[in-house]
Amino acid sequence: MELLNTFTVKEVQEKITKAFQDFPLKTERIPLTEAGNRVLAQDVISYENIPEFHRSTVDGYGVYYQDTLGASEGLATYLKKKFTVEMGKEAPGKIEPGECAYVPTGGMIPEGVNAVVMIEHTEDFDDNTIGIQQSVSDLENILQKGEDIQAGAVVFTKGDRLRTEDIGLLAGLGVTEVRVYQKISVGLISTGDEIVEIHQQPKLGEIRDMNRYSLGAALERDGFKVVKTAVVKDHRESLEKTLEEFLQTCDMVLISGGSSMGEKDYTKEVINALGDPGVFVHGVSMKPGKPTIIGKVGKKAVFGLPGQPVSALMVYEVLVKHLIKLYEKPKMEEPYVIGEMDRNFPSAAGRAHYFMVSIQVRNGKNYVTPVYGKSGTLSMMSRAMGYAVIGHNEEGLNKGDSLRVYPLT
Repeated sequence: MELLNTFTVKEVQEKITKAFQDFPLKTERIPLTEAGNRVLAQDVISYENIPEFHRSTVDGYGVYYQDTLGASEGLATYLKKKFTVEMGKEAPGKIEPGECAYVPTGGMIPEGVNAVVMIEHTEDFDDNTIGIQQSVSDLENILQKGEDIQAGAVVFTKGDRLRTEDIGLLAGLGVTEVRVYQKISVGLISTGDEIVEIHQQPKLGEIRDMNRYSLGAALERDGFKVVKTAVVKDHRESLEKTLEEFLQTCDMVLISGGSSMGEKDYTKEVINALGDPGVFVHGVSMKPGKPTIIGKVGKKAVFGLPGQPVSALMVYEVLVKHLIKLYEKPKMEEPYVIGEMDRNFPSAAGRAHYFMVSIQVRNGKNYVTPVYGKSGTLSMMSRAMGYAVIGHNEEGLNKGDSLRVYPLT
């Protein structure tokens, strides 16, 4: 039997990046209301200052800060109240030394004011006189014009994925549309004589298709668009016909099952038959996921994933998602939680070992427990809170070892 020529996870990720430099990425302009979790295809530049006027960051009295020097609860400074600034309106006048004006949070700073005293540090002496009980410094409690964002500044750059708070900022800038990358269209194929649709009652020896649903949910979460799905029996011509049809409309196709070296594992030869350059990876030194296939037909990507649900999802997280880096600006680091192993966990050196874990918090400390089960155990993924990695040359973890846990969201 032919042996797999395995590559390390890092080597495979580098091969993916190199192989798909010409990946068919398209862009589109969409309304801001639809832009959440989308990736920008061009920079966004502000054409105005934020704020457009000096604003107060607290409820209080706008003053000349020099008038407050030495003021305290025991020795207040008394200033003449000249007027009140109303929210949403221009300040009605100018403040002179010895005067003050009430300014609400977010209100416009009147001309002549160079600091704001919080209302908690003032007292009403009479209708026209305010006692100042704390000194303030120059520009204290004032957000200056353009201090947040200046006109002409680049607010977001090409490759940024827009979060909820980013949408709010763009709305504040008056942006109604943005140019983003179109979602990569994906086809999902589950293979196997034993696979049946989820609405069917499996006979002995059959199992419901799980991978199209778990992988589909992961793809949608990460900004891909699932446009075609199918279940295909272990029949070479059927798989080739389905894959050829999917590649006409999909940018990427994921095939679960058929990636090993068995008699009915046709994925590799089908990919090679449909076009160049064909398969460039068959075998990754990771557990689970060793028999993973990665190929290219024209400019499009085809991944052959293990049929076991946990293995398929883990390969997706580690390798398929790497395609996002072709257009999304790399973040500093994938989010993780630090925890401590609550038991020994053996592993063999020579391949990276990815395993599902749960986390318990005891006395303010995260304790990590492996979620045991074989790769075909259906409940493993739902019982897990995340996954951890034992390095390529490491021989397991000991109780008390510190490790990173990458959340499954």
